[in-house]
Amino acid sequence: MSEVKSSAGAGEVLVSFRGVQKSYDGENLIVKDLNLDIRKGEFLTLLGPSGSGKTTSLMMLAGFETPTAGEILLAGKSINNVPPHKRNIGMVFQNYALFPHMTVAENLAFPLTVRGMSKTDVSEKVKRVLGMVQLDKFAQRYPGQMSGGQQQRVALARALVFEPQLVLMDEPLGALDKQLREHMQMEIKHLHERLGVTVVYVTHDQGEALTMSDRVAVFHQGEIQQIAPPRTLYEEPKNTFVANFIGENNRISGRLLSQNGERCVVGLPRGEKVEALAVNVGAPGEAVTLSIRPERVRLNGHSESCINRFSGRVEEFIYLGDHVRVRMEVCGKSDFFVKQPIAELDPALAVGDVVPLGWEVEHARALDPLEAV
Repeated sequence: MSEVKSSAGAGEVLVSFRGVQKSYDGENLIVKDLNLDIRKGEFLTLLGPSGSGKTTSLMMLAGFETPTAGEILLAGKSINNVPPHKRNIGMVFQNYALFPHMTVAENLAFPLTVRGMSKTDVSEKVKRVLGMVQLDKFAQRYPGQMSGGQQQRVALARALVFEPQLVLMDEPLGALDKQLREHMQMEIKHLHERLGVTVVYVTHDQGEALTMSDRVAVFHQGEIQQIAPPRTLYEEPKNTFVANFIGENNRISGRLLSQNGERCVVGLPRGEKVEALAVNVGAPGEAVTLSIRPERVRLNGHSESCINRFSGRVEEFIYLGDHVRVRMEVCGKSDFFVKQPIAELDPALAVGDVVPLGWEVEHARALDPLEAV
């Protein structure tokens, strides 16, 4: 499969969810009908808002929750009735879950000792994993004497020390500040690349998911909306939920006027027409949502070759260091955003200016209508 890194081999499946459901009250399904194959050696992220079912799915895989229906297979065998400690799965949580009364070395030795490993083997493995997470000098420290980032490294080392075939991570970087979080994202990604272990990672942070993963599964209301490599998910969202949840997105409501193969024409409330890709649309006359990424909008002369060309009034500049978000009124919408790299921004552009702008057909996606909020 071209979309998976070579470390994922020929796409051999390690974990299978088959028709898995989870309900806590017998009525409402937190996980509706989960069918998902996780490939050996891949880094798969479960992404979604709170309550979307991603953590529940992870906890069922770990063995801390039991499916209400369906089956979970690990390496081809059902693990529905296998207790957590017999699943050979490493876990990393947000709160580290380290033993405060044990040194770092003792924390790391614990999973090995309970598996009955000899002292020599234990100390050898502990030493190796400490080197892996760059904490060689911290073996005799206690968790309370370490920073959050160091503690998270110990938690990571503990999940890897017994060489599990699968490591599960539940919002592991949620408690860290932005800079440290970004640094740890790269560390975890590089560790994964080096070790080739299969990682299933849960987060609600879409930037984190895009940065780290081979594939991302977007959850909403207990179901996977789309599963794809990060770039595909961002550039080719299958529905309005995914388009809105991943990255920034201009949404314009309209009606489908006509469709010709992959392309369609959408009519807007004030009479403007937009040519777009027909990704998820009904019959002519039905409501659709147009999705246009802010960085795909061209301003002034750059818009001359665009088939979709309108004028917009500049409402506000939002400065973000390397780029500027320009809030504009376009087609009757006052919250239409254009993203411009600093180097490309016209310094003469001012609030109140009315300027031509446009976007290509392939950068406008006609999707399902927005749900009434």
